[in-house]
Amino acid sequence: MNQFRHPRLSVKLGLVLLAIVAGALGIVYAAVVPRLEDRLVADRIDELKVSAGGAVTNFKPTDSPNWDAWAGLVQANLGVRVAVVENYAPNSYRTSADSSQIRAPSVANDPIAIEALNTGAIAGGTVEREGERAEAAIPIPRTNSALLLSASLRDTQATVALVKRSLLVSGIAALLIAWFAGSLAALRLTHRIRRLEEAAGRIAAGDFEHEIVDPVEDEVGELASAFDRMRLRLAHLDRARREFIGNASHELRTPLFSLGGFLELMADEDVDPAARKEWVEEMGAQVERLTKLASGLLDLTKLDAGQLSVEQTEVDIAESARTVCEEFRARAGEHALSADVNGPVLAVADEQRVLQVARILVENATRHTPPGTSIVVSAGDSNGSIALSVADDGPGVPESDQEHLFERFYRAGGGQASGSGLGLAIASELAERMGGSIEVSSKPGETVFTLLLPRAEGVFTSKRPGDGA
Repeated sequence: MNQFRHPRLSVKLGLVLLAIVAGALGIVYAAVVPRLEDRLVADRIDELKVSAGGAVTNFKPTDSPNWDAWAGLVQANLGVRVAVVENYAPNSYRTSADSSQIRAPSVANDPIAIEALNTGAIAGGTVEREGERAEAAIPIPRTNSALLLSASLRDTQATVALVKRSLLVSGIAALLIAWFAGSLAALRLTHRIRRLEEAAGRIAAGDFEHEIVDPVEDEVGELASAFDRMRLRLAHLDRARREFIGNASHELRTPLFSLGGFLELMADEDVDPAARKEWVEEMGAQVERLTKLASGLLDLTKLDAGQLSVEQTEVDIAESARTVCEEFRARAGEHALSADVNGPVLAVADEQRVLQVARILVENATRHTPPGTSIVVSAGDSNGSIALSVADDGPGVPESDQEHLFERFYRAGGGQASGSGLGLAIASELAERMGGSIEVSSKPGETVFTLLLPRAEGVFTSKRPGDGA
């Protein structure tokens, strides 16, 4: 079955422009032509009135006026039909003279002449007699008669008809030009939109390599720029997705292969008890690594899906710093871990998430610094925010690595173990969810990771050691 297909945008735009031009021409025609015709007719009537007044002014009344001769003389001077209409009895009128009496209908009952006789003033208007005619009538002094001047409006009507034809021809030409120009503009616009449609199709198919550019700086050009920004963002997300899958697969595969190897070794009944104990301990470490990796992946999945709940309550950051130090004191190894806090230091945050971030920062410091490194966890006010800092005097993080530290699966070189590369990424996103951020400052002999959080308003907070007054 054939489906109804809507008209193309170029056709719609062309029709809209055609309708606009046609409407404008219609308004011009309706406003100009009737007013022009009325103006020309009124000017002709006024001209006849002036001529009639001049003729009557020059009239010399006598007891027995020769109306025919006088009418002929006026007609010869003015070139219009001249008649004298007499009111010889109440409501009775007759033609006393008519320059066109032989070849034209009688004007004895002409309404313009009767109006002038009844009102005693000059009158003018149009009548239908051998076509439309303009007339003017004026009473003749000291007589019961009125001078009537009548002129055909054929020339006026011809002028109006010429204007109508000119407007019609010009209107048709304007419509054709408008249709042609509108079609060209619409075709160009639809061609640009079709390019965007093709670009959207490429993006939907996973092709993020082709740049989306529109040379015209208008709304469509801005749309193309928005499409290109979307392309870049999707390309970044696609690369991150592929890297995430590849890195996650690698991180999972390594401990699994290690566990499989140890299980094969332990299947041997002649394994030395000391070796078996060492392998069990190593297997436990690999299981712990898998557990951390699975927890990290789960946290990242919840963060991406917006399903990780974050509370906004008043939290004592100083107490959180002390708690984390106590947790890590037993497993800090040869690192000198200590807390430098003067509480309370209150922030608006989620207590459990603050502890989670602090654990990640402390573990990161112990993992990537050599034995004997001093690690200090501090809390205090920092330029209007509340800061929880983890500082160490280790070798520092290379400048080339610092801008990538919070990327997922990124692992800087050095340290005791490489880790999964998820901890700092999770910490950074948790900080953002709590309305804060994580900053890093590092140079040889001093590395500081700082969690910044909103301060609980109206509560006294102490300064961190080293902060300005």
